[in-house]
Amino acid sequence: MIRTIKTEEVTKNIREMCIEANHYLSRDMDNALKKAADSEQAPLGKKILCQLQENLIIAGEDMIPICQDTGMAVIFAEIGQEVHFDGMLLEEALNEGVRQGYREGFLRKSVVKDPILRENTKDNTPAVIHYSMVEGDKVKLTLAPKGFGSENMSRIFMLKPADGIEGVKQAILTTVEDAGPNACPPMVVGVGIGGTFEKCALLAKQALTRSVEEHSQIPYVKDLEEEMLRKINCLGIGPGGLGGTTTALAVNINTYPTHIAGLPVAVNICCHVNRHVVRVI
Repeated sequence: MIRTIKTEEVTKNIREMCIEANHYLSRDMDNALKKAADSEQAPLGKKILCQLQENLIIAGEDMIPICQDTGMAVIFAEIGQEVHFDGMLLEEALNEGVRQGYREGFLRKSVVKDPILRENTKDNTPAVIHYSMVEGDKVKLTLAPKGFGSENMSRIFMLKPADGIEGVKQAILTTVEDAGPNACPPMVVGVGIGGTFEKCALLAKQALTRSVEEHSQIPYVKDLEEEMLRKINCLGIGPGGLGGTTTALAVNINTYPTHIAGLPVAVNICCHVNRHVVRVI
């Protein structure tokens, strides 16, 4: 049975999600930071992690963004095939939500209209929107404002099949080492393996929106996530890049079938706030 959703409802939710994501840390990230502060072995690293938590409390109480870079809005829209939208075009509704959220939330507008001419759009639109059709009569919206301190540290590797899992491990470690303090550690590392050039990047971006308290359901991928987290935290980069045992809070890996001649790997790094909000309409 077809269910009608008014696009103004989509706009309302995205507006609220933009404000929520930029002012409040998600539960999984809050828990991860608290655990990291308890387990961090370096005194300076522990102090930095405690200061980050103080910042989060102030942000929530005073409605100040948890980071001055309120990011470029990335939206994943999973649309039930039994949904019919009534109103403006869905893409317009999503962007209108971003526009209202960033203006009404007094969030920094960081999007430029053209990558070379660099004129600011003044409302943080357009968002980067990824659509997928799923079963059912609901719409699942995931909003992930992505700051570019960490985004700029991300990489894609077009490995050879012969490079195998060891090549994948090296790609992840190389990306994190090169990022160093620039990605505002402790970071969350999203990894996409497989697909094509663009698909592996999308997989890595989606991996960042998965709760850091959840592992992949594929046994070897779960093992790889745990191994890479241990190895990354042995690099000594630490909180704020000033040394310590907590360089990353989680490594989330997604995989997808690929061509017999390729092994694409993308590593998308996110800073310690790893903002993401999910709502179902």
